[in-house]
Amino acid sequence: QSSESRMIFSLIDANGDGSLSRLEFVNAVMLSSIVAAFVLPDGSGDTDCDDDPVAPRQQRRTFDEAHEAFDLLADGRCRVGLADFVSHFARLQAQAAMAAVAPQAPLGAEDLARPLFDLMDLDGSGLVSRLGFFDAVRRCAGLAELLLPGEDSSRVFKSERGFQRAKVVFDVISGGRSRFDFASFESYCRRFRTDSLSLPDWEYDRSQRKVFMITPGFDREPGAQHARLLEESGYQVHWCEASLPLPDRRDFSALPFLPTLKAELDAAAPDLLVCVSLGGLYVAALWQSGLWHGPTLVLNAHPACTHIPRGVRAVIAHGSNDEVFPTFRQRLEELIATGTPNQCLLYYTGDSGRLSSGRLSRIGDRHDLASLLKHDCLPRLADAALNVDVCPEVQLARSWRHQLSPARTDAEQWLGLTTTNVRRRWRPRPLHDADVDSTSLSRFLADVPRDSAEFSAVTSVFKATPKDPLTYVSSPAWSWEGCQVIRAWRVENPSQEECSAGPYFLSLQHSLAVQGVPFEPGTHTVWAFHGSSAESVESIIRDPAGFQPCMAGSRGTSPWGLGTNFARDARYVAEGGFCGPPAADGSRQMLMCLVAIGVPCLGDPLHNGVLPHRRKPHRYNSSVDSLSNPEIYVVQHAGAALPAYLISFR
Repeated sequence: QSSESRMIFSLIDANGDGSLSRLEFVNAVMLSSIVAAFVLPDGSGDTDCDDDPVAPRQQRRTFDEAHEAFDLLADGRCRVGLADFVSHFARLQAQAAMAAVAPQAPLGAEDLARPLFDLMDLDGSGLVSRLGFFDAVRRCAGLAELLLPGEDSSRVFKSERGFQRAKVVFDVISGGRSRFDFASFESYCRRFRTDSLSLPDWEYDRSQRKVFMITPGFDREPGAQHARLLEESGYQVHWCEASLPLPDRRDFSALPFLPTLKAELDAAAPDLLVCVSLGGLYVAALWQSGLWHGPTLVLNAHPACTHIPRGVRAVIAHGSNDEVFPTFRQRLEELIATGTPNQCLLYYTGDSGRLSSGRLSRIGDRHDLASLLKHDCLPRLADAALNVDVCPEVQLARSWRHQLSPARTDAEQWLGLTTTNVRRRWRPRPLHDADVDSTSLSRFLADVPRDSAEFSAVTSVFKATPKDPLTYVSSPAWSWEGCQVIRAWRVENPSQEECSAGPYFLSLQHSLAVQGVPFEPGTHTVWAFHGSSAESVESIIRDPAGFQPCMAGSRGTSPWGLGTNFARDARYVAEGGFCGPPAADGSRQMLMCLVAIGVPCLGDPLHNGVLPHRRKPHRYNSSVDSLSNPEIYVVQHAGAALPAYLISFR
């Protein structure tokens, strides 16, 4: 488009001064069918004076259309420069492409992303600058609606909010750089602006991956159980054949054994090195000597591990109740911080805070790391260490979706995993209509028909049962099977999406992009449930900010730190008594929300609303009750959760 526009511009620019007057434009249209076909609205030239004369009626029509086309192009100016000419016709082509492509077609597809990109690529260099992006958003309402839904494109340079939203979107697309190319833009389109998102996954054949086991530590329980689990998960397990003594003395030195160990590593050429307990001393020695730089999985952080070499992809698992290597969480976080950003993961299990009953809902691992034997956790940590395409934290978070039923993941994908996709199902009429009582809760609620696909999707998520038993629910499965969704309403509070959740989701995307972590809907966002009294639920729906994490608590306690709690499963909210007393007809209500968890850390009862640093100055975005199979999410920002549906059940 850009090269063709430049060629047409040169045909029109009769005096070659680099700008077009109305006279030059109209004359070129009348004299050249090539120019007329390009610039006239219907794309067809009624005249071609180079070849054949045209009827007077056709000439009048072409003449009038030429003047109208120039008025649109010039926008009140007397002359038009090359940049404005190229931008104008790129915009027209983009709008035509958007109109021609079916709504179901992915926005990131080449036939739609390319004309949108050309609209922003003012100089045809293949790179979009910040100015080109802002100018295209200002000029093209269609582009603005796709990238900045709900924003007045004409005021992007006048509105602080609009300007900031545009800046955040540009930074997310560019990854914090000053320009972005077509591949970056197309990738953004595919990730954020389609209703049928293809969630990233890493499928590979574990049997093709070789795992090298440092024998000391695995030759006794519970290390032997961990080794068997890796073998049963399909990995090729290679046991170290070198005679390595158990380093159980304080004065033990691993240095004399490193040449033999290194030779065996070279011969085996493993994809992953794994150690447990005292065997970690050998890995620490390999790191310190520069003899191993491959992916490493360390079970129990040995005191000798004080630094992770640059470039090493490392996953370290440790429990708060480790009786052999007792280590404070802060010290482990400092160890991870010595490694290369986005290459290291701390899998940590800790005690929850005490509930009102005085008991703990979860207990951190001892030295045996018992949690690794559940939920396929240990093999998934090995996956996280091996997938070099994403940071280990993201790979582990991706695997959480495998704990859900296929019916639920399909329903969540249909409902959408970004605030933009959720809002596309809102009623088209203005919510602030004069006929609507501004004090009525109904102005924020739209009934979801029971026979609709939307109701079916909401019910599927609500009723879904995870693959493994719930941690906090002990009632029999049949008790939940009898629960029925009576009614569902879509929550439509524009202030929450426009002023709270929408900006927060964008700022989260920007923060992750700056850290080198691409935002993934479905990984960094989740569908979850929140229960409270009828009065509190109504307040949440009405409030322009939605939730108020600073005022939130779990029945006066904060087992995983201050913030608003959300449950992965509706059953926990219902059977845990979080929904308040039932109505006269026996029904109860809860909220189904889209929650931006970003990159979470393990919660801690001492978290007072401020989470640890992930990569200074950026902190973790939320906390969870388990890094293996989270069932509770805690967010500390009002905009991190968008109330999407109010569900009545019995």
